[in-house]
Amino acid sequence: MIARIWHGVTAAVKPDEYLDYRAAEGNRGVYVLRRIEADRAHSLTVSFWEPGANTVKLAGPDPEKARYCPGDEKFLLDFEAGVEHYEVVAEP
Repeated sequence: MIARIWHGVTAAVKPDEYLDYRAAEGNRGVYVLRRIEADRAHSLTVSFWEPGANTVKLAGPDPEKARYCPGDEKFLLDFEAGVEHYEVVAEP
């Protein structure tokens, strides 16, 4: 299993409007960690994926490059360049 870790920043007044990874094909689960700092909500998204093609479908040809969707500018205050992938070697 692959863990995909992404950090995003939204306005603190509407952090829950930018959350849904669960519907994507190949997704095995997601944790969203949040920290509020003044008027910003930092979300660290750790999503879990089947290795191989399903991760590529989400990430595109360069899986370490952050991929944004139309409409993201309504929510995100920053657009980070990358994401990280880790192989999951222990599970609960």
